[in-house]
Amino acid sequence: MSIDIGTAPMKDRFEHLLAVIGGERFLKMQSLNNEVPFYICPYKAKEATDMERMRSQLINKLAQTGVNILDINLYDLVVEILKKEGDWEWCLETEQSISKEELKEELQSMLDIESVLTPAIEEKMKQANFDAMFISGVGEVYPYIRSHNVLNNLQKAAKEKPTLMFFPGEYTQSPETGASLDLFGKLHDDKYYRAFNIYHSEV
Repeated sequence: MSIDIGTAPMKDRFEHLLAVIGGERFLKMQSLNNEVPFYICPYKAKEATDMERMRSQLINKLAQTGVNILDINLYDLVVEILKKEGDWEWCLETEQSISKEELKEELQSMLDIESVLTPAIEEKMKQANFDAMFISGVGEVYPYIRSHNVLNNLQKAAKEKPTLMFFPGEYTQSPETGASLDLFGKLHDDKYYRAFNIYHSEV
């Protein structure tokens, strides 16, 4: 079953995701051919509110069937890390007085994906009893955190359970151009080749 992300009603997408994520093929990571169990759920940026609602409904509905989801919102995690390290107030106070580029560099330093963000996600994985992990908040943490960097750094830590990233943009895969995560459908520089489009997954 394949769904055209551009034309399918949200209800149809919900039913597809529920069937796929709740199925053995997905949960037991079958038919991956030794690839990492990473999936992308692309959606149009203007659908963000509807997708947020659907993601919450998915988590609740899956829980009713005994499938537990570890839900990681990157923006919420960033705020949690900055508050824990005592940097949150500094960010709020400094945001207006420095350039966007300077702020981006500061945040990238404080939230280094390899040494700070990934270990924080790994810690949440250790503390949770889950069957699959959802990652959202991708658009809110751009440009200081890039989705392909998160996935690259999680490849070793998150290979035992499937991970689904909700992505506000397009995930294109072709023999000619390879694969690309195009944030908001406009930014064409994030190359990532190892994830599957969840809408192309069979139940």
